[in-house]
Amino acid sequence: MFSIESFYQEYETESTGVVVNGKKFNILLPKYLDPFINFVDAFHDFPLWAKIWKASWVLSGYLADMPVEPGKRLLEIGAGVGLVSIVAASFGHQITMTEYNPDALNFAHANAHLNNCPGLPIQKLDWHHPQLKGKFDTIVASEVVYKQDDFSALIHLFRAYLRPRGQIILASEMRKTGKDLFDLLKADFDIEVEKKSLRSETGATRIMLFKMRFRNLHRGNN
Repeated sequence: MFSIESFYQEYETESTGVVVNGKKFNILLPKYLDPFINFVDAFHDFPLWAKIWKASWVLSGYLADMPVEPGKRLLEIGAGVGLVSIVAASFGHQITMTEYNPDALNFAHANAHLNNCPGLPIQKLDWHHPQLKGKFDTIVASEVVYKQDDFSALIHLFRAYLRPRGQIILASEMRKTGKDLFDLLKADFDIEVEKKSLRSETGATRIMLFKMRFRNLHRGNN
């Protein structure tokens, strides 16, 4: 069971403020990355979870604006430190946050505690061996498409956990790996692309929102 006291004893952290649709959130991040890097093979399980990605800001704002529909279940995969799910829950959505990395899960629990989301479900999810129960009306993620080794697992996960009339919303900057995945997803899904711009002191970053629904509804199950 998660303990915020044990968390602070285990990790050195720093806090950053994030404002989404006028509401402020305080998010804990690792103060240093070194404890999470395998220096023998730095590219293996590099702690990509240990920052707030620009796409996560955009997806958070999108979900904050999205009308709340009672009874609708949302699922976030690859949640990292938890910003997206915490924002969605704070704006009234029924969302389940999932991650695989144990340190990321600890930070997600701590951030849910810090931002007054004690009832937010947080679960471990291995995309290659998923064990979630039930199906979801919306599956969301930001910056999860990096490795082609994950493509088949992601496609299987989408097919298994999305309700027939549900939607998937993926936010990311445009990368070749993303294009390769979406080329594969076209077989099962209709894909709509919405372009967003996130402005900062260093300029504007274009973020793509890929919104997908089953191409043929009979491919999904209730």
